[in-house]
Amino acid sequence: MSRIILFNKPWGVLSQFTSEDGHPGLSEYIDLPGFYAAGRLDADSEGLLILTDDGGLQHRLAHPRFGKEKTYLVQVEGEPNDAALAVLRQGVDLGDFVTRPAKAGRIAEPESLWPRDPPVRFRKAIPTSWIELTIQEGKNRQVRRMTAKVGLPTLRLIRWRLGDWSLDDIAPGKWRMEEVSPPRSVPATGGRGGPGGPRRSRGSDRP
Repeated sequence: MSRIILFNKPWGVLSQFTSEDGHPGLSEYIDLPGFYAAGRLDADSEGLLILTDDGGLQHRLAHPRFGKEKTYLVQVEGEPNDAALAVLRQGVDLGDFVTRPAKAGRIAEPESLWPRDPPVRFRKAIPTSWIELTIQEGKNRQVRRMTAKVGLPTLRLIRWRLGDWSLDDIAPGKWRMEEVSPPRSVPATGGRGGPGGPRRSRGSDRP
């Protein structure tokens, strides 16, 4: 059995164990040896970061060729119209690459969402909206670049789901450990060919 940690990364925290340039690292929250992040979230992004003690599983979760979907809740400046959402769904030309087709839609502000610390800075004259965006690549600053390209600058970015796992009831700065049975082989295309069913274990968010 392999172990994974589902961590709700707060804003400002790095996706590495060492602190740097005034930003705290993962060691401020997780004190377990042998775990490594499967992919990363920028310091100014929040949400689900998965760590594992299995190098093969880490590669399968992080590498875009395995087609693991990543779902983000994105607060943007402005009101998304049908044309902007259509571009996000079809693929956005970012100059250095064209994104794969994505799932994109308007959503209401999530009721259960925690307040960000520090708060988001708004411009009073410009409305804000929320979209749910699901992609497969996860390249550097991709979501922010995608929304900016269609005229919707990102104000707040939260990764809610990666593959079969989501934040559920994990509070910011807290984590939960699960055990999984990785398959013997994983297809290199999309779909749900990820690790076997999770078994919930322990975490810092338990009572």
